[in-house]
Amino acid sequence: MVSTAVLSVWIKRELKEEAEKLGIDIRGLVEKALREEILKVKRERFRKLLEKALKNMDISVEEWVEAVKESRRER
Repeated sequence: MVSTAVLSVWIKRELKEEAEKLGIDIRGLVEKALREEILKVKRERFRKLLEKALKNMDISVEEWVEAVKESRRER
C-alpha cells in the first residue's frame, strides 16, 4: 500500500471549474509537475556539487563526463 498525504492549495475558482469541465486530472497533473520539479532541483544541486568537486580537482565537467563515458565503453 502506498502512503499518501493531503496537499491543500488555494486556486482561483475559475481555474478549478475550467479544469474540471475539460476533464483535466488535477491530482495527476499536480503529482507529475511536483515529480518533475523535484527531479529538476535534485539535478541542479548535483550539478553544483559536481562542479565544486571538479573545481578542486582541476577537471572540467565535460572532461569528467567524457571519462565516465570512456569507462563505460571499456566494460
